[in-house]
Amino acid sequence: MPDDSRNETRPSPDALLDHAEREARGRLRIFLGAAPGVGKTYEMLMSGRARLADGVDVVIGVVETHGRKETLALVEGYEVIARRKVDYKGRILDEMDIDAILARRPALVLVDELAHTNAPGSRHPKRYLDVQEILTQGIDVYTTLNIQHVESLNDVVAQITKVRVRETVPDSIIDQADDVEIIDLTPDDLIKRLEEGKVYFPNTAQRAIENYFSPGNLTALRELALRRTAQRVDDQLLIHMQAHAIPGPWAAGERVLVCLDARLGGSARVRYARRLADRLRAPWTALHVDSPRLASMPEEDKDRLATNLRLAQQLGAEVTTIPGQNVAQDIVRYATANNFTHIVVGRPTRSRWRELIEGSLTYDLIRNAGDISVHVISGNERNTEATSRSVKTADEQRQFQIGPYLLSTAYVVGSLAFSAVLDQFLDVRNLAIIFLIAVLASAVTGGLWPALYACLVSALAFNYFFLEPRYTLTIRDPESIVALGVFLVVAVIASNLTARVQRQAVAARSRARATEDIYLFSKKLAGAGTLDDVLWATAFQIASMLKLRVVLLLPEDGTITVKAGYPPDDTLAEADIAAARWAWEHNRAAGRGADTLPGAKRLYLPLRTGRTAIGVIGLDNDKQGPLLTPEQQRLLDALADQAAVAIERIQLVADVDRAKLAAEADRLRSALLTSISHDLKTPLAAIMGAAGTLREFAPALPEQDRAELLTTVLDESERLNRFIANLLDMTKIESGAMEPNYAFHYVGDIVGSALQRARKIIAEHKTEIDIPSDLPMLKVDPVLFEQALFNLLDNAAKYAPPGSTIRVQGWTDNGSVILQIMDEGPGIPSGDLERIFDTFYRVRKRDQVRAGTGLGLSICRGFIEAMGGTITAANRTDRSGAVFTIKMPKPANPPELDASNADDDVGDLA
Repeated sequence: MPDDSRNETRPSPDALLDHAEREARGRLRIFLGAAPGVGKTYEMLMSGRARLADGVDVVIGVVETHGRKETLALVEGYEVIARRKVDYKGRILDEMDIDAILARRPALVLVDELAHTNAPGSRHPKRYLDVQEILTQGIDVYTTLNIQHVESLNDVVAQITKVRVRETVPDSIIDQADDVEIIDLTPDDLIKRLEEGKVYFPNTAQRAIENYFSPGNLTALRELALRRTAQRVDDQLLIHMQAHAIPGPWAAGERVLVCLDARLGGSARVRYARRLADRLRAPWTALHVDSPRLASMPEEDKDRLATNLRLAQQLGAEVTTIPGQNVAQDIVRYATANNFTHIVVGRPTRSRWRELIEGSLTYDLIRNAGDISVHVISGNERNTEATSRSVKTADEQRQFQIGPYLLSTAYVVGSLAFSAVLDQFLDVRNLAIIFLIAVLASAVTGGLWPALYACLVSALAFNYFFLEPRYTLTIRDPESIVALGVFLVVAVIASNLTARVQRQAVAARSRARATEDIYLFSKKLAGAGTLDDVLWATAFQIASMLKLRVVLLLPEDGTITVKAGYPPDDTLAEADIAAARWAWEHNRAAGRGADTLPGAKRLYLPLRTGRTAIGVIGLDNDKQGPLLTPEQQRLLDALADQAAVAIERIQLVADVDRAKLAAEADRLRSALLTSISHDLKTPLAAIMGAAGTLREFAPALPEQDRAELLTTVLDESERLNRFIANLLDMTKIESGAMEPNYAFHYVGDIVGSALQRARKIIAEHKTEIDIPSDLPMLKVDPVLFEQALFNLLDNAAKYAPPGSTIRVQGWTDNGSVILQIMDEGPGIPSGDLERIFDTFYRVRKRDQVRAGTGLGLSICRGFIEAMGGTITAANRTDRSGAVFTIKMPKPANPPELDASNADDDVGDLA
């Protein structure tokens, strides 16, 4: 192999390409925080002011101040690009105007909340996509991001905080960032800011401290943020070294590389590398150099190598295979290029004389490693791992085929005929080259043995027909003897080299086909959303690639049962059931061709991940003897590993969903108990107090006081009745027993009925009714629709101050009838606009607001959606207050209504 050391000082083409791509777009700087409130927006604005002071053209694309005085003060002095208005379900949303930014073309734009989801109808569904488009136009961007919004850490954050964040950004965004600045704040300081009301409102802040913002959670989130930033910085250092051809390693961060080959002791090296990486808290990689000798390696060694690579992958390593000739040089070159600081290898196992002849990988690594630490693992390696499979494998069936030899004979005959023609013009010793062409052609088409056969036949033909004396096998001239000997040596060497290249090409094509099949299989598994899809895809892929019948068994109710098969087959004999159960319980192969229960029809192999056992796979065919060749066994291992991971993913998702349902059930149960204890106890206490007073002191009380006490009893009884009715309605909705009794009704009539029913609740408020007389009749259940309106009026009365106006208005729009209930209360926090429709959820409770259960709005949505409509919440734009919008479909042929009478009825009720 030629010496490539001269190329080690050449910059990496990939690193140069990455640098060129970054030069062609704007620079991205991410201000990354562990949690809300650490000061990301504040720091972004301060950095922007510094750029403004340097004369840079800086504008604000979008900044959320959340009403904080310090942030509002920093916004002053910036040019702010006006946001565009988006109408979404009757709500006006403000979104960043990307077209205005691109038209303005500043040098730097500040974009807050990178993980934000844009309103439907926007150019991009996510704000980070807007940022990417801005960057492609050569505009720099400063943006903010919390660590819980990073896609790869979403599950980890959910496990820590018990809260799953819905808005995420892919990790590639952080990888594309030119700068990542960590905005850090100690848990005590952040909690202090929360208590001072600098992050959330006081009541919200207190709940946040008790739940999400606990000291333990904040410490864990800080570690995640610091580690993710360190990972990005480490990648930037590696790219810098590769782009500038800086010889490594730079030990700014630790990296571990374990070298694997077919020698014994590979599993010990893998486990040591895992322990070393854990101690150093460093990433680690398992590397195998694929040399030409791998093709001629015994099957036992190939199995050992494949097993060690699987073990490394299951233990969390990044597994890499590279082609090479000089293994030691290739390992050092790879480690240096990727900034590895530790290499783990096994101790030398060859005898001294073989090391003198063939060299020693371990000693060559130590000599050439430079500043890289080399860990040599010693010990009695032969006792650390099994050297044979527990399943018998079939021998590779290589039947003798006469075709390649006949073809080689034809090549020689053709060369003989061509040489006979050239014999009239050329020296006889030059004709050997013609026969050498026949040998090479035989090696390319038939392999080594047909090529050697062509060598022998060509030598005999060359001697018999062209060397003097001709037409005999004797040789008269000593020069001819030398020519024939040279021809034989060259032909044998050339046939060997050509046959080796041909074997490598065949092996490469076979690996490419297998790799493509495995890749397509992994894509199919990644897109499967249910367990049945994963099992069917697995059974079909294994059956089609290995030409076998396949069944898949998973644990269920304490036993193992058939879940899928290809061709479909769910019946197993007793011997097969026993073998499958034994394979599941003992995590070893059983059945046909195995050491245990070989009388079974099928071979059963356990499906495992690095975490646990998943199930069992059964294989069989109509042939006798072992099912799989060693090559097929290794292919099956790769397919089974992917299938096991996909099955585990589906099961984990199901476990998470069940855990979420259990947690939600616990939350609802707790909320129900809390609500019942309050909303039953309060009216009951009032009823008991009033009734007791009447019983004891009725004769002595004035008539007015007795009337007030009776009114109290009636009002609180009605309150209890509403509470119990809400519970019954919610039970109907959640059980799916809601059956609307449809009929055509005028909206104004139902509004008037709801107002009449709610007259005591809204007595301290003004009401305005704007229901046009020409509104079409709706096909609704009047009882359900009236209850929904009543709940909305009750909600408005609770949160709007006395003396304020509650407005009910309606109109038609694009084939729908719109009805709005507006109040003049404090409005709804933007983060709670959807959550307020959740069962038992209340935004915030104050002393002056009437107690409630959190069921009213949830019942509204259930009733309205049961009748085919929609209900949304928003905040008023003209003043403070909430707006609830009901949108009902307009019937195709509604009956006509006497408009004058309907209008009078509504006016009387209002």
